[in-house]
Amino acid sequence: MKGNILVIEDDQDMCDMLKMGLRRREFLVSTYTSGKEGLGAVHAQPTDVVLADINLPDMNGLDICKAIATDMPDIPVVVMTAFGSMDTAIAAIRAGAYDFVTKPLDMDILAMSLERAVRYRTLQETVKKLSDAASRPLQFDELFGESPVMEKLFSQLSRIADSEASLLITGESGSGKELTAKAVHQNSRRKDNPLITINCAAMPGQLLESELFGHKKGAFTDAKTSHKGLFLEADGGTLFLDEVGEIPLDLQPKLLRALEERCVRPVGGTSEYDFDVRIIAATNRDLESAVEEGLFREDLYYRLNVIKIELPPLRSRGADILLLARKFIKQISVRQDKAVMGISDGAAEKLLDYEWPGNVRELRNAIEHAVALTHFDKIVPEDLPEKIRLHKNDYFFLAGQDPMELISMEEMERQYIMYVLKTTGDNRTLAARILKVDRKTLYRKLQRYESQQIS
Repeated sequence: MKGNILVIEDDQDMCDMLKMGLRRREFLVSTYTSGKEGLGAVHAQPTDVVLADINLPDMNGLDICKAIATDMPDIPVVVMTAFGSMDTAIAAIRAGAYDFVTKPLDMDILAMSLERAVRYRTLQETVKKLSDAASRPLQFDELFGESPVMEKLFSQLSRIADSEASLLITGESGSGKELTAKAVHQNSRRKDNPLITINCAAMPGQLLESELFGHKKGAFTDAKTSHKGLFLEADGGTLFLDEVGEIPLDLQPKLLRALEERCVRPVGGTSEYDFDVRIIAATNRDLESAVEEGLFREDLYYRLNVIKIELPPLRSRGADILLLARKFIKQISVRQDKAVMGISDGAAEKLLDYEWPGNVRELRNAIEHAVALTHFDKIVPEDLPEKIRLHKNDYFFLAGQDPMELISMEEMERQYIMYVLKTTGDNRTLAARILKVDRKTLYRKLQRYESQQIS
């Protein structure tokens, strides 16, 4: 159903007509013929929108607006009036009405107004629920979320935090892999020892080898002093290998040996040194596909992938988007010395509609942009980056009503496969799992589609 509509109208025939017409349009409807009775019912039963006549025998519809705006400001009121003058409309809005409609009623126009009001009500409830959540300490420090997928993630992290097994964190760029690694370390028995982080994509192979395993003085031209390496610096703690999928193929056997033997030999050295380190690795690459393509060693993959955590993309986290946005507003407004207190309803809708390919990192950048530009105490749609403000959702449609628009089963399959790949960020392993086909089958289909395009 589309929402609970409480009607206050003194004409019983009009009540019956509204009940019948709105129920046909999938609303739940209750009717009352006096203002006082209707106001009492608003307090006593679930109500998404109040639809009130402007002229009632016991009280004015504008008084109903004022009463609800004072006591229950999150419930929108739509006013009905036979006097469609601008003065009446202005008076209704000033009294707190969300919208007004004129009699005789057009049921389709009325339904559209009520649908908008229900969406407003839902958004207000969400914002209210999240209003205090941003300042509440959560179980895993800087990781925020109340969505089902984040609750599942927190449950997984609580079970694996104290494990000594290697952990592989996968997820799209900007989804919080480094924060997750920090959360695991801070909730483990190793929390009082170092968490050492290295971005494996940020340096060439020779330098990466030296950083990980250390080197002896004189081992190469610039080695003017000895360096013990990150495995030994992290001894007793955790070593986080970010972007592990970018480690050069010729360095991977050395990393595998270090993980298996629990010891390292510095570059240019002859002695080996034991270490006690838990390994957490992260990647936004599809490592299973990389293994099949010969770009990543299978034995190293399984050594790293003892426990695997897949981080959800921001677009799958629903109202967490607003929770994170409020948190970022609070942090950024303090830093920029601006009195920005929240998000307008219009801006919140834009944030919820956007797909967030850059995930949490992109959301933070968008909020920083908006806080810098806004002239108000709340962010409005015009403050948001253009690509978010003008975004239109992309949906997958099976077919149209016109027989000429119907497509073949093969074309339908092709379109759906491409849609799943786009939605999963071109992660072919995940796409194959969603489609319930093996990866080789998916690859064959993609190769066929590519050859069809070329021909």
